[in-house]
Amino acid sequence: MTDAEELLDGLDPEQRDVALALDGPVRVLAGAGTGKTRAITYRVAYGVVSGAMTPPEVLAVTFTTRAAGELRTRLARLGVHGVQARTFHSAALRQARYFWPRVAGGELPSITGSKVPLLRQVAQRHGLRAELPELRDLAGEIEWAKVSNVVPEAYAQLARAASREIDLGDADEVGRLYDGYEQLKRERQTIDLEDVLLCAASVLDGDERAAAEIRRQYRWFVVDEFQDVSPLQHRLLELWLGDRDDVCVVGDPAQTIYTFAGASDRFLLDFPRKFSGCSTIALTRNYRSTTQVIDVANVVLAGQPGGSAIQLRAQRGDGDTVSLVGYPDEEAEAGAVATAIADAIAGGADPADIAVLARINAQLRPLADELDERGIAFTERGSADFFRRPEIRKAITLLRASLRSSQPATSVVDAVRDVVTALDWTPQPPQGVEKRRVWESLQALLSDAERYGRDHPDDGPPGFVAHLEARAAAEEAPAPEGVTLASLHAAKGLEWPRVHLIGVHEGTMPLVYRDVLSDPAEERRLLYVGITRARDALSISWASARTPGSRSSRLPSRFLDGLVDESARRSDRSAGPRKRRKRGGLTACRVCDRRLTDAQERKLGRCLTCESDYDEAVHDRLREWRREQAATENLPAYCVFTDATMLALAESLPTDEGQLAGVPGIGPAKIGKYGPTILALCAGSSLPDAGQQAPPAAVG
Repeated sequence: MTDAEELLDGLDPEQRDVALALDGPVRVLAGAGTGKTRAITYRVAYGVVSGAMTPPEVLAVTFTTRAAGELRTRLARLGVHGVQARTFHSAALRQARYFWPRVAGGELPSITGSKVPLLRQVAQRHGLRAELPELRDLAGEIEWAKVSNVVPEAYAQLARAASREIDLGDADEVGRLYDGYEQLKRERQTIDLEDVLLCAASVLDGDERAAAEIRRQYRWFVVDEFQDVSPLQHRLLELWLGDRDDVCVVGDPAQTIYTFAGASDRFLLDFPRKFSGCSTIALTRNYRSTTQVIDVANVVLAGQPGGSAIQLRAQRGDGDTVSLVGYPDEEAEAGAVATAIADAIAGGADPADIAVLARINAQLRPLADELDERGIAFTERGSADFFRRPEIRKAITLLRASLRSSQPATSVVDAVRDVVTALDWTPQPPQGVEKRRVWESLQALLSDAERYGRDHPDDGPPGFVAHLEARAAAEEAPAPEGVTLASLHAAKGLEWPRVHLIGVHEGTMPLVYRDVLSDPAEERRLLYVGITRARDALSISWASARTPGSRSSRLPSRFLDGLVDESARRSDRSAGPRKRRKRGGLTACRVCDRRLTDAQERKLGRCLTCESDYDEAVHDRLREWRREQAATENLPAYCVFTDATMLALAESLPTDEGQLAGVPGIGPAKIGKYGPTILALCAGSSLPDAGQQAPPAAVG
């Protein structure tokens, strides 16, 4: 085992302070790329080697199986074994299964893998026809409620207070569906993943002997990513601790990006209030990125209300200038980024060292097409977990089956190549994005087999299958063979030498979805997370319009203030409003060309799920005018104009009465009554007094 003092030699001053802070409550504010995993690993190792901690009595809690495995691996390299490194769910499940028979008199109920099948039945019981996206939204809403300790009967009131809404119904309807889901689970005698946490907390809260046993077993606690802790997870931690305070929490308020799922940074920020005398140590030395990348990250975060808890300090020195470029449309943006990637690869860059990140996965489709046309390999992270992809599940099943008939001398590579070839893998990638995705998955599996064969020349296919099963359990997908395409959320915790951030414009960053603006503060943090994924080279881009020839109404994201010239923030509206297309005599979505059948979609001229590139300032003026006008006329606001019509106005920005008449929901009567005011507001005029009509906007 390593000498205790030798462990500290490779740490910077702040990391060393973390390693030495073994007593009492400790809070570590760890900025992006500052070596937080290293710091907490060495803290535990130093505690064990110095005799201050006993390995089996240490519980280190992370949020992913991969992170827990990484912590165990690093400790093992330092000669420390026996520390319990688990996710919240893994620790809770182990405890619930152990104590449940003693407390409840029977085995813990079976755990459902997905809420969707049950929710589909619940929706049918309520006379609702719900599609898969709606059911997934409902599942996410129920998950938020459960980790936030919100019971079905309290859901409607609390959801309205939190401004939460989904498409399947209003808050009351969602509350009823939530209640129906809980009833159906009881009928089926099954529980979900959130129930695992609830069961563990219930056992420890209701049985003092069980709580005492856990507290005897675990003496020291470490919690990583503490800014992402939910109220339910925090309650479980409190039950583990009891009246003790030997806990070290690690997190970064600037990387709080999961509040929509119930995470709250208030537990990290309020930690000193809960634990008086706590030590706070800030890790600010960034070892990941160049000075240029860190400077951009700090500028973006400086706009956060109240400032940032952590100002990063770059340790690597200078690198390439960060590129900030606007393009006329998304097609031009995708083409330029794909060309830059091709040039980098031609210059010797490894495709696996390049990532393209976007706010939502839909923004990555044009880029995938461009890369496909250039024959550049890519992999999409977050679209589906690698080991849950149908082609990978089928490949592993076939590989297991082949073990029963293979000759002992069959090599790992030959066995895997036979399997993937049976699934239509070819040495050369096929054309077409969908076929390419499947090919990339199978290619990653084959490449992993080749690496395994080199590293374990004496092992055969059975060893490789065991290797895959261990990887799947640890959520460790094989390293991608090509350029990574990912959403900003899926990119958290990862890093690449070269990163391209695309679509960084108003309406998408921050995201506007169905007339609702996402939390700007969290959206800013999300962009900050994306920026800090880059090690050496970073480009940030946006498109003034979605398609060639359409209105150039988009502005660079407000989060780029101080980085982008003011001239780039001016909107060019000379192209006029976009025309709504017809498809077979019916309105088609101007974005994806899908036939529109929903009344609200026809009014907007696009699918509700397709991105809106509306003028936010105009929309705000229209909404304020509508509110005052409705009050003057003593009418509900929707009787003046519906929300869909308001959004359609802010998207199309009509400049005369002819264009105004082309906006669904606006007929001759409303043009005569409100036309001059609407045109003036769309042209940029300030809000007129309630009940007063503004003069017509100058045209031409």
